[in-house]
Amino acid sequence: MIRLASDTAMVMAAGLGKRMRPLTASQPKPMVRVAGKPLIDHALDKLAEAGVARAVVNVHYFADVLEGHLAERKKPAIAISDERERLLETGGGMVKAQHLLPDPFFCLNSDNLWLDGPKNAFQDLSERWDAERMDALLLLVAHKRASNFVGKGDFHMDPYGRLTRRRSGKIAPYIFTGIQLVSKRLLRDAPQGPFSTNVLWDRAMAEGRLYGLAFTGRWFEVGTPAAIRPTELALADNC
Repeated sequence: MIRLASDTAMVMAAGLGKRMRPLTASQPKPMVRVAGKPLIDHALDKLAEAGVARAVVNVHYFADVLEGHLAERKKPAIAISDERERLLETGGGMVKAQHLLPDPFFCLNSDNLWLDGPKNAFQDLSERWDAERMDALLLLVAHKRASNFVGKGDFHMDPYGRLTRRRSGKIAPYIFTGIQLVSKRLLRDAPQGPFSTNVLWDRAMAEGRLYGLAFTGRWFEVGTPAAIRPTELALADNC
């Protein structure tokens, strides 16, 4: 087994889940059940299977509900980054939690759902990681491997793995899965308060330090209630 680049992941779980309404009227989106278990457990189970020992989970919306659920888990070990007072978005969330995170660390959305290909996603990222050249390594998926996704894609990738953004009105071949491996160098001189990770990615991209890796498995966009049933059917077919 490939040695992982980090033993810790940050799991983004603080968002309001507006697109998943009405299922998020009384619970946080990470607690919405797909194929018999909450979305966040799908992500945490993948971390545990890969050998990631710790997960730092940020909380805001229905924070008590999420914390209560997480308290029952044994693996990975859970630490909470509390955003009850102020929702900080993805970039601000990482900055607030950075004292709990090693260098580098994995980061993933709590509503991610995927099936690994020949290689485990976290092992694949670890094998590709180059701390000297990279501020962040994003796991990307081609459109044909993305289920329920409706959009034009996010990134172009050159032969070396360096990323550029989709140009306006064009289609980009790769979609960001919500999973990445991050150097704490990415967080240097970050803005204060709430902000998107896109701010940090743009700087890394300009410096030639934002890289991507094409995922060899299957990834599911589970952003709305309508996506749940097709995802469950696909997962059942894979069993």
